[in-house]
Amino acid sequence: MDRFFGICLALLMVVPLSAQDGNDILKKLDRNLSPESFESYRKLINIEPNGRRKEFVLFTVKKGADKVAALFLAPDSEKGRSTLRLDENMWLYIPNVGRPIRVTSMQSVVGGVFNNADILRLDYAEEYFVEKTEDLETEWLLHTKAKTNSVAYDHLRIWVDKDRILPKKIECMTEAFMLIKTIHFKEVKDFGGGIVRPSVMETDSPLHEGYKSVMIFASIAGRELKDEVFTLTFMPNMETLRK
Repeated sequence: MDRFFGICLALLMVVPLSAQDGNDILKKLDRNLSPESFESYRKLINIEPNGRRKEFVLFTVKKGADKVAALFLAPDSEKGRSTLRLDENMWLYIPNVGRPIRVTSMQSVVGGVFNNADILRLDYAEEYFVEKTEDLETEWLLHTKAKTNSVAYDHLRIWVDKDRILPKKIECMTEAFMLIKTIHFKEVKDFGGGIVRPSVMETDSPLHEGYKSVMIFASIAGRELKDEVFTLTFMPNMETLRK
């Protein structure tokens, strides 16, 4: 009888997590990365195979599940530009053009390996659902699929640290599971206000051999924002949010 209960216990221990459990993990991961509404300062660095670097500094605000906007603070050639994302719709405002221009998620307003979907990211759980969850002792591996055809990647494989419920690595893939890029999450930092998350995101791609892009968060904090901030008419006025 003891042997029977021992076998039953062993079987229970190896039963994989359900997809629903995986979706709960993904939602918690989103909130651990940032509050639902926040502001942040970050630097994006594009590194070419010859070592040449180009750096950008962005002020970013997000509200709820589907609103993100960012303002370029540096370099001088980009200063004053702003970007806006409403769900899957994206725009770029250039001061000397005078009106917002539509851009796509797979384009990049900064060049390099990060695309617009990476720079103006929504919550992962907003765009993806978990099909399968693997238990890897110290990590969970979430196999996710896009909820719609309009997102940048059809599938994500997300390695999640069990203790912190934070991503360690994400593989971004096509519908045929071809690898587009890998994002590595590094240097967990306490930003205050209960936000403890990786401060560095580094990405490389087999499609851009030898190129690398790095995103470094200098600060991130919860902030209440009005809906008018996330409109086309407000894009030229993003700087006022910093005063």
